[in-house]
Amino acid sequence: MKLYSLSVLYKGSAKANLLKAAYDLSSFSFFQRSSVQEFMTFTSALIVERSALGSRASVKEQEYLCHVYVRNDNLGAVVIADNEYPSRVCFTLLDKVLDEFSRQVSSIDWPSGSPATVQYTALDSHLARYQNPREADAMTKVQAELDETKIILHSTMESLLERGEKLDDLVQKSEHLGNQSKAFYKTARKQNSCCEIM
Repeated sequence: MKLYSLSVLYKGSAKANLLKAAYDLSSFSFFQRSSVQEFMTFTSALIVERSALGSRASVKEQEYLCHVYVRNDNLGAVVIADNEYPSRVCFTLLDKVLDEFSRQVSSIDWPSGSPATVQYTALDSHLARYQNPREADAMTKVQAELDETKIILHSTMESLLERGEKLDDLVQKSEHLGNQSKAFYKTARKQNSCCEIM
C-alpha cells in the first residue's frame, strides 16, 4: 500500500490550477521521477477539470487509483495511490487536507496561486503520515485489530476442536475403562468374598 501524490488544485472555469503538491516517488528509478511527477500533475489537473463541483470519485489508471474530491467552493484535491490502498482512508485524507488548506490559505489566492506562491507546508507531512493507513486512520487501525483478533479466535477454535477431538477419545477410552473397572471390581469382589473370615 502506497501513496504517490497528493495535490491541491483550484477548479477554474476553463482549467484546473495547481496550488500545492507533494510526491513520494522513491519507488521509481531516479531517471523516471521527473516524468512520473509531470504525468501525475497532469492527471490530477485533468481529473479535477472533469469532476463536478461537490463530487468525490475514484479513477483507475493502470495499477494506480486516483481519488478526487472537488468541493462546492471550487477547491479540489487528488491523491494517487496503488490499488491496495483503502479508498475510505484516501477520502478522509482529502477532506482533512482541503479543510486545513482552506483555513490557512485565503480563497482570494486560489485562482491565481501557484506552488511557489502558496504558503502551505503540511502536504509533505500528510503524505508521509498516511503512507501507513493503519497508523493514520483510527478506523483502519481498529479494523486491522479486529482482523487480527478474528485470526487468533479462529486458531483458538481450531486448537479447541483438536483438543475436543482428543477429549472425545479420552471420554471414549474412559467409558471403556469404566466397563473394565466395573468388571474388575465385580471379579475382585467375588474373589474376596470367598476368602472372608467367619
